[in-house]
Amino acid sequence: MKYTLKPYQHDAVDEVLRRLEQAYTIYHRDGDEVSFSLTATTGAGKTVMAAAVIEALFYGSETFDFEPDPGAVVIWFSDDPNLNDQSRSRLMEASDKLTSSDLVTIKPPFAKPRLNPSKVYFLNTQRLSKSSLLTRGHVDEAGQEVIPELAAQPDLQGWTIWETIGNTIDDDDLTVYLILDEAHRGFNRKVDRDKPTIVRKLVAGHAGYPAIPIVWGISATIERFRDAMAAADADQTRRALEMVTVDGFQVQESGLVKDTVVLEIPAEAGNFDSVLVRRAARKLRESAERWQTYAQTQGEHAVVHPLLVLQTPNTPDPDDIGIALDTVFSEYPELRQNAVRHVLGDHSVQKFGAWEVEWIEPQRVQDESKVRVLIAKDAISTGWDCPRAEVMVSFRAAQDHTHITQLLGRMVRNPLARRVPGDEKLNSVDCILPFFDRTTAGKVVRFLTGQTEHVETPTRKVIIEECELQPNPSVPAEVWSCWDGLPTLTVPQRGAAPVKRLVTLALALSADGVRPGALAEVKDRMHEVLDRCREQHAQVVAKAVTEVWTVRGQAIAGRVGGSELQYTDFAERADDRAIRVAFEDARKAFGSDIAGSYVNYLAGPDEEEADDGLRDAYVLTSALAYVPVVREVVDAEADRMAEAWFAEHDDAIKGLVDQRQQEYQTIRALATSPVRVDLMRPRTRIEDYVEMLPNELQVKAPLRDRHLMSDVEGMFPIGALNPWEREVVDNELARDNVVGWYRNPSTRAVDSLSVPYRDELGNWRSMHPDFIFFYEVDGEVRASIVDPHGHHLEDSLVKLQGLANFAAAYGDEFDRVWAVSKSGASMRILDLKIPAVRDAILAGKKPPMELYESDIALEYESASKFRHLGGRGEIESGLGEQRP
Repeated sequence: MKYTLKPYQHDAVDEVLRRLEQAYTIYHRDGDEVSFSLTATTGAGKTVMAAAVIEALFYGSETFDFEPDPGAVVIWFSDDPNLNDQSRSRLMEASDKLTSSDLVTIKPPFAKPRLNPSKVYFLNTQRLSKSSLLTRGHVDEAGQEVIPELAAQPDLQGWTIWETIGNTIDDDDLTVYLILDEAHRGFNRKVDRDKPTIVRKLVAGHAGYPAIPIVWGISATIERFRDAMAAADADQTRRALEMVTVDGFQVQESGLVKDTVVLEIPAEAGNFDSVLVRRAARKLRESAERWQTYAQTQGEHAVVHPLLVLQTPNTPDPDDIGIALDTVFSEYPELRQNAVRHVLGDHSVQKFGAWEVEWIEPQRVQDESKVRVLIAKDAISTGWDCPRAEVMVSFRAAQDHTHITQLLGRMVRNPLARRVPGDEKLNSVDCILPFFDRTTAGKVVRFLTGQTEHVETPTRKVIIEECELQPNPSVPAEVWSCWDGLPTLTVPQRGAAPVKRLVTLALALSADGVRPGALAEVKDRMHEVLDRCREQHAQVVAKAVTEVWTVRGQAIAGRVGGSELQYTDFAERADDRAIRVAFEDARKAFGSDIAGSYVNYLAGPDEEEADDGLRDAYVLTSALAYVPVVREVVDAEADRMAEAWFAEHDDAIKGLVDQRQQEYQTIRALATSPVRVDLMRPRTRIEDYVEMLPNELQVKAPLRDRHLMSDVEGMFPIGALNPWEREVVDNELARDNVVGWYRNPSTRAVDSLSVPYRDELGNWRSMHPDFIFFYEVDGEVRASIVDPHGHHLEDSLVKLQGLANFAAAYGDEFDRVWAVSKSGASMRILDLKIPAVRDAILAGKKPPMELYESDIALEYESASKFRHLGGRGEIESGLGEQRP
């Protein structure tokens, strides 16, 4: 793969491969057809995950421990040829093994008796219709008559596409895998119940043609795919495997999708569409300038060219669209005349007022950076994506809020496929709605923030009245100095390997010119460690060598007419193939680079009689991987070396551009346990001047001062805080010694203090304490974590335990670490700097509510009257003797 998979993508690919392995066994062993789905929110990178799966299916994968299927034939199916073209391009972009010849778009003329293995064939609904040249002459159902003039095969070819697919399925050496892209589409068209849709025919078989053996649906909607497969399987013979689901929260945390959606609507009734179009053009120009500046500061030659989308009604008035274009170009005169295109149903040149606008293929919009204004109706919301679309004006009526949310789903990807560190403005999308009122817009807000059914990304922030924040000039410099020293931790990735992490770090340091020759250093050091292990554990290693050389088996014999079986063990000397199989364990344990280089190191220089020496080198390297203590020593040294290099080159890494710094953050996270990293300062932030009430009415958000990020008046809107979070803020700001505060973002961003924890299944997650307050304590500025912690949520205990572990390790760097929760009419706090409190939490014997109501907790009002003891913020209570 050309891309490094995000942790959630890696996990999803691994699960999909396990399903495919299971499906293959079921089909070839039991003869049953199989289906399953991958469901992931918009922006999760489903095509990238599919590319990794297809690579492994065709070529195998050491990373995922997956053996290739030499007879694999993949059919990629959607109901839109434009989607197929975009998917094909993305597969080539993501994969370093799939070539253009491996990705075949089926279109006339296409004449093959069967499809070839190790290829992906792209099909769409139209290619399988009765009028298609690929199917003409084909009889759909028994009893139907063939039209005489079309009785010949298509274009006098030997096979229809149905026959080609059927022959492929019938070939015992081949296995057909069908990928249904946006899988629920195509099943739901209104047709006679006795005439299955084209997709159903393909999935379930028809007119004597066999059903597809293995169906893998890729969709953002779980239930609809499940219902669709049930409808396609009238005989209930297809076996459904457990679906693979990607957590929308992890997608948002990854930075692949934008964090903030800004909705702008008129504050009063009237015709304000031209005013708001002018505002959209201004936002487009400002976004372009901001991206230009960012590219210059990062030394990037490629600049993001943001796009403005004008969404029309179903029957647009061409003159209205022409007026909108006039307005855009009057506000942004630097735009060229050819910067406008449309993706309407009519593919010809369209006339809008005085403008003549050419059509563009939807999938080309993203790459055609000269296109800066796009006129669209519904086409943009049907599955193709354009990450550089950052501003939208919708001329749809207010009741079309569903169309708005669908369109926004196509615009949420970050154009750099990563979050811009600390700059929330560049991580946002603007949606301007001239014909919406605030009540209807509230429905859009509730949908996008996960307050309605079918939630996609509940952590996304939606803004009604934008408040752009910058670092607060009234906050003392000492606060920022304190900030710079605060700890934040990475979340370990599943399947992380210390040696692989070290090698990846060495390659990065070499590529950036920070430590030339780093990989050679790693190899030399690992060779020394392995040599030392050979000497220290010589006897154990010798036994392991014998095991590698020995292939053990068991013979079973029985006499004709006899009732007993005889079992006889045997052992044979391993051949080269068996040794290579054993060597795979060494590659997994030490990584391919180290395992391979150690073999060459042991074998020495090439000589005429080198075969035996090379074979012995493979055996010894494999044997070392069999010894647990050797693997432990190698992993420990790899971790030690990596941490030493991170510390040594910290300043140099901080001097790199954002993209490279993020690469090092990813490498840090490859550790098997949480690792401390630097908490970066925020650059810009967006909050809302409007507060959405439960009845969808909107009021002005309350403001508070002394936040690290503020508007031009030095204020911070707190409309997004719930009542008891506001109570905490007001209580803390009332203290005489408070000098600043920070609302910690809820996403895993570089400017968000992150605390890792293990969920109920043992998987690593991250929580982000709500508030960091800064106080002057004994003449210095110290930070405190005050986290209003909802005790009623399912994950409240494991998050509380994560914060307790964090306090145990890093509590001395904070004045206080408090977890706060509401109990009846009062609020209670748990002081996590007190060992007895942490012990009670980590014991896990009580639910959080019982902990807050027990003797280890105090009333928040009383606790707020703490006194500082020796520069520490522990509360003076009955647990005082527990203080360190």
